[in-house]
Amino acid sequence: PHSAVKSFSGFPRIEKIPCARDAVLHGAGGSVAAGLVHFLATSRVKRSCDVGMAGFVLTTLGSWFYCRYNNAKLRSQQKMIQDGIKNKVMYEGTNLDPTRKRGSGTP
Repeated sequence: PHSAVKSFSGFPRIEKIPCARDAVLHGAGGSVAAGLVHFLATSRVKRSCDVGMAGFVLTTLGSWFYCRYNNAKLRSQQKMIQDGIKNKVMYEGTNLDPTRKRGSGTP
């Protein structure tokens, strides 16, 4: 059986890895922008290609880490909400229920 993530050459498929597709697309845009701006400013083709490659690497890595950080933060918030819901269900109607009014004689 074939793995769902591996492609025919053994490399992982980009669209299956979280944040990778967007990071590569942002990197391509950063590469074109950096190389083109440098070329228009200096008219040096080889150096502009180098700047474009550096723009690709930096933009891809920046986009990758930003996306992964946001995903980790979202997972943390989801876990906190799930724990809160679980505790609400567990403590609802008991003396430990924080939404119950203290001192009221009604059950």
